[in-house]
Amino acid sequence: MEIVVFGAGSLGSLLGGLLEREHDVTLVGRDQHVRAIDERGLRISGTIEATVRPAARFAPPEAADLAIVCVKSFDTAAAATALADCDLDACLSVQNGMGNERILADQLDAPVLAGTCSYGAFRPSPGEVRCTGVGEVALGPRTGGSSALADRVGAAFERAGIVTSVDEDMPARLWEKLAVNAGINATTALARIDNGSVLDGDAWSIASAAARETAAVARLEGIDLPDSAAERAVRTVAEATAENTSSMQQDVLADRRTEIDAINGFVVDRAGERGVEVPVNGTLTRLIRTWEIGRGVR
Repeated sequence: MEIVVFGAGSLGSLLGGLLEREHDVTLVGRDQHVRAIDERGLRISGTIEATVRPAARFAPPEAADLAIVCVKSFDTAAAATALADCDLDACLSVQNGMGNERILADQLDAPVLAGTCSYGAFRPSPGEVRCTGVGEVALGPRTGGSSALADRVGAAFERAGIVTSVDEDMPARLWEKLAVNAGINATTALARIDNGSVLDGDAWSIASAAARETAAVARLEGIDLPDSAAERAVRTVAEATAENTSSMQQDVLADRRTEIDAINGFVVDRAGERGVEVPVNGTLTRLIRTWEIGRGVR
């Protein structure tokens, strides 16, 4: 399968590198990382060790069987514009936050699949990505149900040795992932703690409350996500990635804009539309936005 990974950051580089072991992959990214991969290949270290040689470019190719979108949520519209001229059979989003699939579907002719990924990834230097934990890619039609396309993409991931499941209820999976991100990301970013440190004390009070609020809004949206399931998902991910630095904390440490609007901010917006309050998500959102304004990255 010919695959283009749009957004060769930590996760995009890891997925693209793993897929390259079985498929023809093009990574689309930024200057130093792209140049390093072009010159000496992509080094995967950590839990998985490999050196692969995917193509590396600054723009998408003219055609591909599959585009995997891994950019930050606030760059989704730009990714869709860049991919609009690429002849695609399918597109898969494995991004954080909510609403990305709709943005892609509005601009692309190809069907858009929804996905989640719990692999841990960190990019220590240009041309290298570190796998900090083997997780799972779940994917399926963005509105739920089954499709031959989802089965085909899932099989392509599995052939490359990526732990994959094809899910018929991706809307529920996306809301569960949102609850996890709402609980872990802003909490760890503000407190400067690793993921495992949200499991106890005051941090758990905040993280679990944010997850419960997210579950409550999900139920208003017609998604069956009990509070207990949301809390359990946060705990499971925090335990599995205990030593990891969350993506939002990585952004804060690097003075970059975060994805707060598509995570906790999304919960706040949907709750407001329903006339309910989500005070923990609201506080986390306002604190991160205040930091972004203060650092000049918003």
